[in-house]
Amino acid sequence: MHPDILTYNEQQTPSDRQICEMLASEIDTQVPEATSKIWHAHPVWFINENPVVGYSKLKGCIRLLFWSGQSFEETSLKAEGKFKAAEARYMSPEEVKKPELARWLQKAKEIQWDYKNIVKRRGRLERLK
Repeated sequence: MHPDILTYNEQQTPSDRQICEMLASEIDTQVPEATSKIWHAHPVWFINENPVVGYSKLKGCIRLLFWSGQSFEETSLKAEGKFKAAEARYMSPEEVKKPELARWLQKAKEIQWDYKNIVKRRGRLERLK
């Protein structure tokens, strides 16, 4: 795991730290081809420089965000923002369901929109996979 992500996780409350550590471990295991770093102050994983999944601390929860998640057709993910992102929110480690998370991570590898070039395309997304 990227050292900056370890530091990020260690700065959370004990319950939130558990959630962050679970998410980071599962993402690293399920998406080994991804590179990770702190991006805009939060842990994010990239495939070919395109952001696919990350998490952040919000008031009262940890938000797991999939940049292309609206295309996953998963009812338990909620649309986020005006593009293709979708999220899940966790308030306790017990809420993280590993089989569900593994399914979402598989879809994150298979379904991707090109966020890497969104500025160059003036806000227009194109499907990569």
